[in-house]
Amino acid sequence: METIYGLLTGSAEEREEALARAGEILRDGGLVAFPTETVYGLGGNALSAAAAEKIYAAKGRPSDNPLIVHIARVEEMEPLVRNIPESARRLAAAFWPGPLTLILLKSEAVPRETSGGLDTVAIRLPLDPNARALIQAAGLPIAAPSANTSGRPSPTAARHVAEDLGGKIDMILDGGAVAVGLESTIVDLTGSVPALLRPGAITPEMLEGVLGKIEFDPVLTKPLTPDMHPKAPGMKYRHYAPRAEMFLVDGTQAAVIRKINACAAVAKADGKKVGILASAENLDAYRADAVLCLGERAKPAEIAHNLFAALREMDARAVDVIYAEAFPESGVGLAVMNRMNKAAGHHYLHAEEEK
Repeated sequence: METIYGLLTGSAEEREEALARAGEILRDGGLVAFPTETVYGLGGNALSAAAAEKIYAAKGRPSDNPLIVHIARVEEMEPLVRNIPESARRLAAAFWPGPLTLILLKSEAVPRETSGGLDTVAIRLPLDPNARALIQAAGLPIAAPSANTSGRPSPTAARHVAEDLGGKIDMILDGGAVAVGLESTIVDLTGSVPALLRPGAITPEMLEGVLGKIEFDPVLTKPLTPDMHPKAPGMKYRHYAPRAEMFLVDGTQAAVIRKINACAAVAKADGKKVGILASAENLDAYRADAVLCLGERAKPAEIAHNLFAALREMDARAVDVIYAEAFPESGVGLAVMNRMNKAAGHHYLHAEEEK
């Protein structure tokens, strides 16, 4: 398959032409990768079982992993769900358009292929104007997981999409680098108490400011067992992972630096190519084949923005093992560590102070 490329950052005429072509492809049952404020999504007609199956096939994604349905206006949520609880209206008023996905009971309009076989549907109204323009150009809701090969780091630029899916999908829309860099926050509103299924830029504190009490799904701290069915995208399967083995290192900063450098020295002696993901404050303290800066420790949004691109850069540099600093799990830091945990397969090294 020849993949068409459309530019959204050029002239107004180029943008409109690209959006019109992409909308036509989606109406015809094809797949289009497009930018959102979180990551690039791989879009298909959310109301078409065949389009959902194409998405799973292109990504190599398990078909029980639900897709997020993207809409351009709040009113477009109603036909997709059985009912809209007051909690959903309040969250939509507070955070839409934006990086928040709501889990609701689905209507018959949404095929089970789109919902991963569940009776629920994940819905989001993206902030990115190009994403909303594409939905409007297509004239239908768009089901879109991240536009990468399943399990790999999510794409934050069009070139990342091309690396994974070039030649496998109909079109890639290039809107430049994304703003957030991590996938949307997901909240399940089908139970008696709203439950956080995936952290993102809309933090628990922000959700509690609107809803009051929320629950935290157990999968936020440990992986699901193989027999459990995922409630939302990214819960069950290995995600965001670089090709190299990856370890998170926690402890005091001085101890973390010593631990990472010691591990790196042992790995180098074993003939391995070593990568280190570091904070800006500690960058100069490390010695390895590839030392990449994620950002300042006090700026978790900056770390979130840089994380997936850094993981892909480690792939490009063909490192064998990655040692990464752990970060505080407050605010957006919870989302950062959620993704880093999944990327590392929950492999931790604990750095202790020397006595």
